[in-house]
Amino acid sequence: MKLSIELTMYPLKDNYLPVIEDFIDHLKDYKDIKIEVFPTCTVIMGEYESVMEVLSSSIKWSVNNKDKAVFISKFLPNYEAL
Repeated sequence: MKLSIELTMYPLKDNYLPVIEDFIDHLKDYKDIKIEVFPTCTVIMGEYESVMEVLSSSIKWSVNNKDKAVFISKFLPNYEAL
């Protein structure tokens, strides 16, 4: 099953742009998903299991890098956004 996720990250620090850019660069390291960056969100698309694994490990990566952030997401199952 395909899954598309619209993801927005709100870092809890004044200098937020580098945190967002690092997170997006981390997402781009995964080859099993498609990713498209927009001004207000990032869309991740692929097979359900791959997308969920990427989302989980990427949020964990962000926490381990001490970046406190709020993540807002929309899940679109069986939909190819990209």
